[in-house]
Amino acid sequence: MADIQKTPFVRDLASSDRKTRDKALESLTSFLRARNDLKLLDMVKLWKGLFFCVYHSDRPLTQQALARALSYSIVPSLPHATLHRFLRAFWITIGRDWHSIDRLRLDKYLYLIRCYVSVAFEVLLKGKSTKADGKKRKREDSKKKGTGKKQKKGGEGQADDAADNDKTDDVDGKWEDLSAYIDIIEEGPLCPVNFDPDQREEDLEDDFIPMPHGPDGLRYHVMDIWIDELEKVLEFEGEEGERKIKGDIPIELILRPLEKLRAESPFKPARTRAIETLDDDRLIEWGVRIRVNPDDEVDSDGEWGGFDE
Repeated sequence: MADIQKTPFVRDLASSDRKTRDKALESLTSFLRARNDLKLLDMVKLWKGLFFCVYHSDRPLTQQALARALSYSIVPSLPHATLHRFLRAFWITIGRDWHSIDRLRLDKYLYLIRCYVSVAFEVLLKGKSTKADGKKRKREDSKKKGTGKKQKKGGEGQADDAADNDKTDDVDGKWEDLSAYIDIIEEGPLCPVNFDPDQREEDLEDDFIPMPHGPDGLRYHVMDIWIDELEKVLEFEGEEGERKIKGDIPIELILRPLEKLRAESPFKPARTRAIETLDDDRLIEWGVRIRVNPDDEVDSDGEWGGFDE
């Protein structure tokens, strides 16, 4: 696995010849389908090769075809055991190498990121992937504090405990995979902070690789496309302008990274962008949000306003 970046099917994915590219994609897909034992480190090595495969891909149509192939063709076919490791490796790679992308190559990576936000919604909301086995799946690679079920001690608030447990059971059941993916997003591209001094260092023996927080350019782009790509996956009922979301969609879970950014980010531009995203007309139309005044929320967060006279 150490030389996966140099294998022919990774290199051939950047070919301008469609037959060569399709054959390479078929080889890569077959490889990933057949391997349930790939660790996170293996996935990161693979994505390092794929990152430079995109880097050297020329011509807009070829670049777009490659981005769709690496997302819509591969992700839905992944074994359940490797799905989240593959997605985590993608966001680790994009976060790590974001600042190495020059302005001439930026558009194709922005499109690749858009494809990944979209395909993750498709797979995790519509179930377009290999279904999990009967055992409850643990959230892989989630090293953050405060994740998991809420626990309360004492005899008070038992009714609230029961309600919280019902919600948690629903997340850990039907939407467990989506919740694990949202954890990845909160830890990586939509993390409220750019640097966490308490983050664990890389531990290859434990197969742990720290997730880059942000960076800002990636954070803003993901916020810009989050609702756009969600809308493409959702189904609606009602007429245009009065649409409501069909089905039992955990919209609060999907918007949770934006809510955390709005509430916890120490940077005013990030909070402002999160508020603007949450104030999207479509969310208000769907009955998910009520419009608020962005200036009131941002300015009330203790931002230093200068010296008192």
